[in-house]
Amino acid sequence: MPFPEVDADPGVRRQVLADAPELMVVAFRFAAGAEGKPHNHPHVQSTFVQSGRFRFTVAGETRELGPGDSLVVPPDAVHGCTCLEAGTLIDNFTPRRDDFL
Repeated sequence: MPFPEVDADPGVRRQVLADAPELMVVAFRFAAGAEGKPHNHPHVQSTFVQSGRFRFTVAGETRELGPGDSLVVPPDAVHGCTCLEAGTLIDNFTPRRDDFL
C-alpha cells in the first residue's frame, strides 16, 4: 500500500509507492517550473518519466527527457532537474531511502 503524498520541495510532491530494504519505488509529481535541487546520495537511482518534460543534470551532463525516457544516477553523483512541463517521475532507489520513510 502506498504511503501518503508529502511536500518534497516547492511544487514537488513525493509518494513512496513500495519499499523493501533492498529497493524503494517513489513517485515525484512536479508542477511546471519546480526544481529537484542538486543533491547526491549513496543510492543507485533510476528515473522513469511517466509524464511531463524535464531538464536533468547528472554529474555535470544536462539532457532533456520526456514521457517514456529514463536515466540512471550512479551513487554519489550530483544530480537535479527542472520541470519544463508538469509531470510525474517514477524513481527507484537501491538500497531503500530510509530518509523517505
